[in-house]
Parts: sequence; structure tokens; C-alpha cells
Amino acid sequence: MKLPVLAAAAAAALPTIAAHKPNLPRQGPASSGSAATSSTFSVPGYAPGVSVASSFSTLPTVSWSLPSVNPTAIPLSDIVPGTITTQSTLGATTTFPAGSTPTGIPNAPPMPNWQTLSPANYPALDKTPPTDSPQVQQWIQDVQNSGIAIPDFQPTQPGGCPANLELASNETLCWWTCTGCTASTDITTCPTKLTWGVTHDDGPSPYTPNLLQYYNQNDLTGTFFCIGSRVISYPAILQEEYMAGNQICAHTWSHPYMTTLTNEEIIAELGWSIKVIKDVLGVTPLCWRPPYGDVDNRVRAIATAMGLETIIWTRVSPTVTFDTGDFNIPGDTISPSQVLLNWENIMGNATIINTGFIVLEHDLFAQTVDMAVGYILPAALAFQPKLTLKPVIECLGFTLADGYLETNDNTTHPLPTSSFSNAPSATGAAGSAQASASGNASGGTTNPTGGAASVATNNALLAAGTAAAAILAALGTLL
Repeated sequence: MKLPVLAAAAAAALPTIAAHKPNLPRQGPASSGSAATSSTFSVPGYAPGVSVASSFSTLPTVSWSLPSVNPTAIPLSDIVPGTITTQSTLGATTTFPAGSTPTGIPNAPPMPNWQTLSPANYPALDKTPPTDSPQVQQWIQDVQNSGIAIPDFQPTQPGGCPANLELASNETLCWWTCTGCTASTDITTCPTKLTWGVTHDDGPSPYTPNLLQYYNQNDLTGTFFCIGSRVISYPAILQEEYMAGNQICAHTWSHPYMTTLTNEEIIAELGWSIKVIKDVLGVTPLCWRPPYGDVDNRVRAIATAMGLETIIWTRVSPTVTFDTGDFNIPGDTISPSQVLLNWENIMGNATIINTGFIVLEHDLFAQTVDMAVGYILPAALAFQPKLTLKPVIECLGFTLADGYLETNDNTTHPLPTSSFSNAPSATGAAGSAQASASGNASGGTTNPTGGAASVATNNALLAAGTAAAAILAALGTLL
């Protein structure tokens, strides 16, 4: 099937897969856990409102056309590239007492009191957690006991595909970053044509309530891939996401390139992100998205052993993915109009492929939320032929309850097989020793050809380990 050829400007606006985001440090300071209400949002190393990429030349303005724009949208001229923050924030619009439960998830456990959580009991923000703490050591043992074979691949070197030419051409790795390779268990599309599995990454942030307000006004829900360091910083906002009927998934603790980490470091990144979500919401997510889409069969296997399904985003050719590029506005490598042209081309491709689709967007910065609520979401709602917008779990034909360990009854949507236990809270942040890579055996079924990946709801690899009863037995060790 021949897909529309992007115009030169659009092609330039779609970065290569290995570097679809600028090298900004991961964002946000620690807080007492309450929702932020100020109009500033700091990123380590950068002052609010200060250009972070002043060496870039003026970005081009390109032509775009959308079927609808929010009448209250921030003008594109006010969505400024190269700054950390431009707009005010709402803060959490609703707070929930401890013990609250979401109406859309039957038998959901009562939500904890986030105010009892102490950031001192979690790893340092925005750094890969140490691997020598008792908590991480238990998770390492859980992975070893899971029955999932971990491929014996060495970590990749920082620098992406150019720094790893031999590995980039090794189909055994199934390295999505360099080849677009997907495993049979990767979720990259929705099965029904013109269905959009709406996703936002890297929050919660002070700007997430602005997005949630638009969701509420338009009866929308989506999937949020949450960074552990942001969750412990803004737990009230995460609870608002969850209680509003959105799906919550993990997005690691500090947002690293996962293939560059040792097995133990991968386990620490995933384990702490799962744990803090459970500590705030009372439920354990069964899904994750690799930062930058950086995943190979080694990382996939570890995620599977920890009870997580891998969700990426739609990719229709080696150079064309359903990535809006919105994150690159704060990095000053793309203009708002280029993001809208990307979106216009995504919609063009969405009408041609035979499946639904998943798009990469972010709720981290003011600019990314402004683009979503002012332009992208209104355009999607007005698009013809009509789109159906859903969280990923629902676009796959399942319910929100199927997305969490405690509420998945293992009938309609089988649990990822693992013996991973989210043990009781550690008494402090983890230690400092670094462990070496380990692992054995080889990976699972892969699709090295790239292109529009299959939906992969059969859980072939996920069913290849410990019986589901073992997972449920592990509930005895959960909080």
C-alpha cells in the first residue's frame, strides 16, 4: 500500500526514530506531593521561561489546515519554542479522599491517601535507581523466578543507531529504534480502522489538569504513560487522571534509553515506576511504554516478566511514525506549525491504513498541552470520516478493569505472566552500587520488517511463563 509522501517540510519535522526528542533532562523538582498551582514549572538545569536551545536558528513556519480549532486556543504565536513554560496552570481541579474508587472499574481497591507518602522513601528524582536495595533485589529475584527467558544481549551504547551499527543490523535484537522491529506482543495500533488510541507521555505535570479539563468538557478519556519521578511529585494529579476514567501505564522512573541499561537497571526503572503508581492509586498497571520507543527483545522480556505489556505508537515506514513531534517545541527543534503539519499528515495516513492507530503526544510542558487542547484534539473531533477516540485498553476491545492487576479477572484479557511482587514500601531510597548485565536464553517471536505493526493482543510471549495462578498468589505480598 502506497502511503502519502510527506512534503519536504513535513519530512524535516518528523525526526529520526533514534532522536525524536531533544536531549533535555527529565523534568520537575520534588514536591510535598500536592498538585502544583503556580504558573512556573522547572526542569533540572533550566530556569523557567529561559531558552534551552538558543543556538538554533529561527524555526520555519509551514502551512497547515485543520477542520477545527478550539475558539479559546492559545495563538500559535504565543506557543514559544525553546522555553520551558509559557502558560498558567490549573492545579488539580478535584481532590479525592482516601478510600475513593473510580466508577468505571468494578471492584477497584480503595485509593490510598497520597499525603502519607514521603519522597524520601523513593529513589532520587530523574536518575536511574540504584540496584542494591532490598526492594530492587527482590524484583530481580522475581524476574529470575518468572519463567520468562531473558535474552543474553549486551546493553547498547549511548548515541542510538550510529553508535551501534552492528547491533542496529542484528535482527535477533528486534530493536525498534533502529529497525522498526516489533514483537508479536507489542501494541502499536488499534484493531478497528479510524480508532485512535489516545496517549500522553511523561506526566503528570502541572499542565496535565489543563488537558483533563478539556477531556472532561468533551467526554474524552485516554491513556497516560507516567514517569515515576513525576508521580511522586504530583500524586494528586495522577489520582485525578485515574478517577476520571483514564488508563494509567508506567513510563519508567527517570525516562532513560532502556536498551542502554543493564538488566538490573531496567528492573529498577520499571519496578519503582510500577510501585509508585500502586502506592498512589492502589492498583498495579499492566502496561508500559519505553521512553523514545527504545526497546529490544531483552527489554521486552524483562517487562513481560514484570507483568507489563509493551505499547509503542504506530509506524508505517522506516521514516514515518505517528509522532506529532510536540515534545520538540520546548527543545526549539520544531515549530508549532510544523507539529500541526505532522498531525495533518498523520490524519492522511490514518485514512489509508487498515487498522486504527496510536499517536505519540505529551502532557509534560505547557506547549504540548496547548497544542493538544487548542488544535490537535479539536481537529480530531471534527475530522471526517469520524474518528473514535479511546484509551488504548478500550481500543483493543477490553475494559479499564483489564488494565490493572487487582481488577483483571484473567478471563477476557489474560494477565501478563510473571511472579513480580510489588513488596511493601522500602524504608528509604535505594543504595548506590551498580550491578552488571545478566541474562540467558533468546527472545520471542518478532516482526523485523517494520511497517504498520499488528495489534498483537494474543499475548503469545506473555502466556509463555508462570501460570496466572502464580501471579494471583503474589498478591499476598502486595501493598
